[in-house]
Amino acid sequence: MKFFRPVLFIVFFTSTANAQNMTVESFQKNFQIHITPTASPIKVDGILDDSIWAVAEKKSDFFLKFPTDEGRPKRKTTVQISYDDKFLYLAYTCYDSGKSQIQSLKRDVGHIDNDGVGFIVDPLNSRTTGFFFVVNEMNAQSEDQISANMDGELTWSWNNKWFSGTHHYDDRWTAEMAIPFKSLRYPPGSTLWGANFMRVDMKENEYSGWTHVPSNFKIYNMAFTGSLIWDKPPPSAGKNVVVIPYISGNVQGDQENGIKTNAGFNAGLDSKIALNSSLNLDLTMNPDFSQVEVDQQVTNLTRFNIFLPEKRSFFLENSDIFGEYGIPGFMTPFYSRKIGLDSNNNPIPIIGGARLSGSINKTTRIGVMDIQTGAKGNYSPENYAAVSVFKNLFGRSSIKGYFLDRENFQTDAQKKQNPFNAYGRNAGLTFEYGSLNGKWNAWYGYHLSMKPGIKTDNSYQETGFSYGGKNLSVMVDLVDMGTNYYTDMGYVQRIVNYDALRDTSIRVGFKHSFTNITFRTYPTNSRLGRVTYKMENYLVLNPNNSFNENDLNLGVQAEYKNTSMYKIQVNHNELNLLYPISFTGKTPIPAQNYRYSNVLFNYFSDTRKTFGYTVGFTAGEFYNGHIQSVTASIIYRSRPHFNLIFQTEYDKLIFPNAYGNTELLLLSPKIEYNFSTKTSWTTFLQYNTQENNFNINSRFQYRFKPMSDLYVVFTDNYFTTPFMLNKYKAIVFKLNYWLNL
Repeated sequence: MKFFRPVLFIVFFTSTANAQNMTVESFQKNFQIHITPTASPIKVDGILDDSIWAVAEKKSDFFLKFPTDEGRPKRKTTVQISYDDKFLYLAYTCYDSGKSQIQSLKRDVGHIDNDGVGFIVDPLNSRTTGFFFVVNEMNAQSEDQISANMDGELTWSWNNKWFSGTHHYDDRWTAEMAIPFKSLRYPPGSTLWGANFMRVDMKENEYSGWTHVPSNFKIYNMAFTGSLIWDKPPPSAGKNVVVIPYISGNVQGDQENGIKTNAGFNAGLDSKIALNSSLNLDLTMNPDFSQVEVDQQVTNLTRFNIFLPEKRSFFLENSDIFGEYGIPGFMTPFYSRKIGLDSNNNPIPIIGGARLSGSINKTTRIGVMDIQTGAKGNYSPENYAAVSVFKNLFGRSSIKGYFLDRENFQTDAQKKQNPFNAYGRNAGLTFEYGSLNGKWNAWYGYHLSMKPGIKTDNSYQETGFSYGGKNLSVMVDLVDMGTNYYTDMGYVQRIVNYDALRDTSIRVGFKHSFTNITFRTYPTNSRLGRVTYKMENYLVLNPNNSFNENDLNLGVQAEYKNTSMYKIQVNHNELNLLYPISFTGKTPIPAQNYRYSNVLFNYFSDTRKTFGYTVGFTAGEFYNGHIQSVTASIIYRSRPHFNLIFQTEYDKLIFPNAYGNTELLLLSPKIEYNFSTKTSWTTFLQYNTQENNFNINSRFQYRFKPMSDLYVVFTDNYFTTPFMLNKYKAIVFKLNYWLNL
């Protein structure tokens, strides 16, 4: 591995850097739009009758993005852009006819499977970070931040204040956006921003963009922005101070722990202070997260803890500055859910916190955060501090460094009992090379942990590369994880191994090699839009280089032009199980070598239909036994107001003799009614026999002003065995108000 690192970077950096500069320069020269100032404010109602839209430059020649990136979309889209001293304005004209294909009126529904338009903007023209604003045909808004490492789907968790309107005609629909300069982060004096425009036309199942983004990249990939050219530097955002006070109240009872029903009241505030046009200070005092949607439960058939995404608003803006080290979702030194939650996801009070984040110049981003939690029962107060710096190099490459510190304010008795818990610190440095056209990437990271009494085997190293072409994509990732690498503010999935026979957990470091090879074809004159063939191999070695596990997956996925798709995958696993494990509650299966294979099949129906469904089957071997799994969902949509999604998973595990059998059932219906883009009601029902929990979570939301909300949330939890024995219930209201000073 040590030899591999320098070879990796020399080969990929020298072979691609020079060639990519010319490619990107020509790309931004080929896609340019000039922004035109307006002399009078624009009424944002979706009706394009303001005088500026008669003269502002138009861009209409969009390129197909999906199901293929060849040719033009069937329906024309026109976009224009303007500004005044407070707002950036956009106008879209989308030629169309027939009923809208809208999944929901709920805010942050996103762009997938919704007729809508989007604006991707990179005010720094860094080609690594930016913002994405989306409005669907019925004027439901979504917005998010974009980072260079965002290869998966957006979360739509970042929130800010902006305005939009849509209007419908017989042959088209139109949309306007007004984005306050205060909501963006940009340096003064810059006259060239990166930008792209998106259109989703679900009647044709087409995604298209102003720039020609290859089909194997996301439409919001920042390597493919065009040039937004200003006639003069954009106006200063001016003073931007936002105060968001809240009040909340609750009535709750915890029968499981013998706590009687009681009532409570709470208040606090958040604040956003723009120190300049690209650097923001966030403050929070006694934050309350009762309005956050409940986590979606899953059946866990692995030997390790699962990763759950962050949903709390305070931790979301510029979260990539802290969270994009290592492999997010698998091994990362910073995982904000560790703050304010215990190991069982029970809330720990947060007294207050501050976070400074943003850009100090075009090539440097920083993040500084400090959070103080309070005591709860035997849980001591703690302080969480984090510092992170990103420095862009060579266009889309970067060097990143961080330092994390968790300090526990223990009593003298606690210090004697558990001195190891006094503090946990992490530091690391990562270099990431990214070619300007987004195809080539390479990385190397070194991470160190510091705990009382730990001096050896406390580092984690990672290196790898990836290539993403239209047809062929390849990724190789190598990791060396030390047994004593601790992440008090992070997450590492497989370092803690549970011994079911002794009912204890043992830390074991590992080395892994992950390889992914994907090949895509785009059939012509066919109902198929894209066929993807994939091979994944995951090899794990123990710290002494002895064999631990090898997981080989071979699959094919076919995506049809009518939005339906199917997937077939064959899985083969070879495993040297280190410690006994039980999936049934019976005698644990022994620590020995296992070799087993199974087959998976999934089918997803046309998402545009009133009724939709998905089905999945897994069957075959599982350790020394067998597995039979069925997943299914039924979706009913009465667009755009009502959605009913009924999901279920049934797993039957059959092991020989004393190792037992088990049947696991997960039922998770979701009922959603959107009265308007301002008012919604969502109810989750989750029946999980693996967790012995039946959860009801019902949330009403009324957005009475932009970014100002009233929430009423009812939650109730029962045991599944014996069924209907109550565990915990609560009803909560929360009122917050977004106030610009």
